[in-house]
Amino acid sequence: MSTADPPSPPPTPEDLERLAAGLAQGAAAVVRDAGIEGLAVSAKSTATDLVTQVDRDTERWLVDELALRRPEDAILGEEGGGRTGTSGVRWVLDPIDGTVNFVLGIPVYAVSVAAEIDGVVVAGAVCNPVSGELFHARLGGGGHLDGRRLGERREVPLSRAVVGTGFSYDAEVRSRQVAALAPMLPRIGDVRRLGAASLDLCFLAAGRLDAYFETGLNPWDHAAGGLVATEAGCLVSGLHGRPPSERLYAAAGPALAESFFALLESEGADSVRD
Repeated sequence: MSTADPPSPPPTPEDLERLAAGLAQGAAAVVRDAGIEGLAVSAKSTATDLVTQVDRDTERWLVDELALRRPEDAILGEEGGGRTGTSGVRWVLDPIDGTVNFVLGIPVYAVSVAAEIDGVVVAGAVCNPVSGELFHARLGGGGHLDGRRLGERREVPLSRAVVGTGFSYDAEVRSRQVAALAPMLPRIGDVRRLGAASLDLCFLAAGRLDAYFETGLNPWDHAAGGLVATEAGCLVSGLHGRPPSERLYAAAGPALAESFFALLESEGADSVRD
């Protein structure tokens, strides 16, 4: 008769949210303690797509922490840190979302930590190392900022909406993004380019933006922030009945979503990478 210990119960979204929040705050401390002096900066996909040793060290800290706490989980990290797993849980990590801002000393960047179960994001946290703000959510549990539930937002028409977006590191794609955006400008209130998709989505959840769209996002860019936004009541779309994806990730509050998504469709915002 086997004397092996019985398998531990699967984690709940609440368990994973709590861990994601702790990991995001711990990694934010790693970033904050490293600072921006004497950074070793290099380029990835293009000369403007930057990575620093702090990115790599922070991701290594996250991977090491998960190896101790949940060794059977899979990991997907932006900087290549990752592993396969056997538990059905996968962690999606962005050690510094907004590296260019970090390098320049612009205080808009974040650590993003999300947990998937069987491919569905069920928990996530986004922490800004400069402000200390912690956005967090779990599936069915609402989106929160430092423990305060999010969901209130101003209701404005499209003509007054402040829209967040981002641009590709690829110059050719970027030129097509600008061409698609230009005709939208007279029909919206204003546009913001903050430089960190995870915070764009969290700011949408907190009512600091009215809508958001971007092409070319990877899972680590939107996994945690997207969950915070949807749990705060925002709607997401990839346009034309498609789910959000690398082709396009669009989000808005329920009062604005229909008109905003229609505007994006009319200007071909989901075809700039074709």
